[in-house]
Parts: sequence; structure tokens; C-alpha cells
Amino acid sequence: MPLKKLTTVAVLVSLAIVFHIVESFLPFPFPVPGVKLGLANIVTLLALVLFDFKTAFIVAFLRTVLGSLMSGTFMNLAFFLSFSGAMSATLVMAVCVHGARLWSSHRDFGLLGISVVGAAAHNLGQLAMAALLIGHAAIFGYLPVMLVSSVPTGLITGLLLKELLKHLELSGQLDKLSF
Repeated sequence: MPLKKLTTVAVLVSLAIVFHIVESFLPFPFPVPGVKLGLANIVTLLALVLFDFKTAFIVAFLRTVLGSLMSGTFMNLAFFLSFSGAMSATLVMAVCVHGARLWSSHRDFGLLGISVVGAAAHNLGQLAMAALLIGHAAIFGYLPVMLVSSVPTGLITGLLLKELLKHLELSGQLDKLSF
């Protein structure tokens, strides 16, 4: 990996870790237990848009592992739920970004749609891991609530990413980040 890209990826991982840790200390902004905004997913989707699946996977992987080590949750329930959600979201968003690029309209379908689908995949990945850990599928009864919560959280993170990309483009930084 070229030094410039490696440095950029390190900054993205650091930013995602900060979002991961800060969000874990914030009170839940939603009245539904287990629902979080998912700010770190902004960085994962940014890595997908700027780079590729491999880079986004590295960002998501390192964010969940290092973030959990720093917050003292490594290898506990919170880690496994976060890790499974992040990996699910990254994979599904990568498929969406790739598909949108094939139709050359990923900015139109948009980052908003991809972000919402990523939020839903994150929730589904977490519920699948919870079902695996407790050994019972009854947890999927919570799926409708989690899927409904994916819409506002995905829209908010998608809007934040769109604003970030707009700012990077206007400041001329977007060209410097693309490889």
C-alpha cells in the first residue's frame, strides 16, 4: 500500500475509533434499547466511496477491535455485537456501492440509500450474533423494531457523509484523497 494511502487509511481508522468510543459514552438518542446512531459507519462508507471493499473492511475491522480494546469491551458481548454488525454493514454497503457504480449512479441512489441499507445490515448482523450467542432465535422478534430504527439512523449518517463529501470537494481535499 502506498504511503499516502496508508496514512489516509490510518487517519480513517483513528476517526472511526474516536466515533466508536465517543458514541459508546453518549446517552441513547433514541427511545429504543440498543439503537445507536452509528457514527463510525460514516467512516466505513467514506472508505468504500473513496477506495474499495478491502480498505473499508480494514477500517471497520480495526475500528471494532481497537475501539473495543480501548473501551474495555474486547471479547465481551458488546464486542461481538459490534463486530458482527460492522462486518455485515461493510459487506452489504460494499455490494450496494459496487452495484451503484455499475449503473454509475451511486451518488443518485445515493449514499442515503446505501447508508440506510448498511444500518439495516448492521442491525441484522447484531441480531444474528445475539441469536447465536444465546442459542435461541426468539431475539429476531426484535427485528422489526431494529429495521424501522435503521431508517432514521441511516438517513442521518448518510446526510452527514454527504455533507462531509461536499466539504471535501469544495475545499479541494477530495481529489487529494482519491487514489
